[in-house]
Amino acid sequence: MNGESIRVTRSVSIPLAEIELRASRSSGPGGQHANTSETRVEAVFDVAASAALSDAQKRRVTAKAGPVLRAVAQDERSQARNRELALERLAARLAEALRVPRQRVGTAPTKRSVERRLAAKRRRQDAKRLRRPPTNEA
Repeated sequence: MNGESIRVTRSVSIPLAEIELRASRSSGPGGQHANTSETRVEAVFDVAASAALSDAQKRRVTAKAGPVLRAVAQDERSQARNRELALERLAARLAEALRVPRQRVGTAPTKRSVERRLAAKRRRQDAKRLRRPPTNEA
């Protein structure tokens, strides 16, 4: 993460100018410091308005994560650290939305796995047969 953009994937970097950062008061305990400091940071990224993403990437992100991505950080006492965390979380969400899932390649079961399955079925069949009451065939 350098000063002017954040790296999302190897080929995608988002300029910080496209990310809106908002600071507000953090919730939860913390006493006087938390009640007076605006340390909670929310990072908002508008996918449709981005010039860094191609049309195909915008469609993919919008379909998976929605038209606006948000990330909130209020873990630390420092606003600067929360800003870093919010940007990291935003980049992670964007990277996940941009990820193209691999196509599954179907394979035939191995000979050994077929044998194992059939042997297990035979064992189960024998156990159930032994539970039956004896038949009176005379």
